Amino acid sequence: MSVTEQILEHVRALPEAAQAEVLGFVEHLESKIGAGKSSQEDEEWSALSLSHAMRGMESEASPYLTDDLKEVFS
Repeated sequence: MSVTEQILEHVRALPEAAQAEVLGFVEHLESKIGAGKSSQEDEEWSALSLSHAMRGMESEASPYLTDDLKEVFS
């Protein structure tokens, strides 16, 4: 018996109020997993965008020096 079948068997035995709680939990897991995919995808797009924006500028010297920093963290 698959995990899905086992879950269905248990859920069917629960009262309707408990089934609604299970549904809420499943929807929470889906949103959590979906958010993880979304943020990972956003990070990948950001990295791609930055790499394309900076293309050809890798060898250029920075116009800023350490002395230009307003705050120094150590």
